[in-house]
Amino acid sequence: MAMKILALAAAVCTVATGAVAQNTAGEEEFMVACAGCHGESAKGDGPLAGLLKIDTPDLTRMTERNGGEFPFEYAVWMIDGREMIRMHGSTDMPVWGDRFMATAAGSEKSPIVQELMAHGRILSLVYYLESIQE
Repeated sequence: MAMKILALAAAVCTVATGAVAQNTAGEEEFMVACAGCHGESAKGDGPLAGLLKIDTPDLTRMTERNGGEFPFEYAVWMIDGREMIRMHGSTDMPVWGDRFMATAAGSEKSPIVQELMAHGRILSLVYYLESIQE
């Protein structure tokens, strides 16, 4: 019985540590890629926000604006941007999918692994955004 409890505790700690690591990576990615426009608090008050043609959204209220459910898939597509442009013709946000792919392309990895690396960065951002909802 003690071994089962110990194994369960280890599993919970491992999952919690992974979530914390993902949030840390997502927060770091946010500060580099997003805070310039959305602000360090993600409330749309970044130093570049006043220079944009549109109002920069408060990213801490995504769940609220979506009827109480975090719009996970929408956030992935918006951050990636590559498919949104093909579907709608333009976006006011940088196409981070292209930028993340360009960074990954500098590695010696296969194209599939490069795509996974880019998606990993996008997912870390989305999980971070999900964690800061008010």
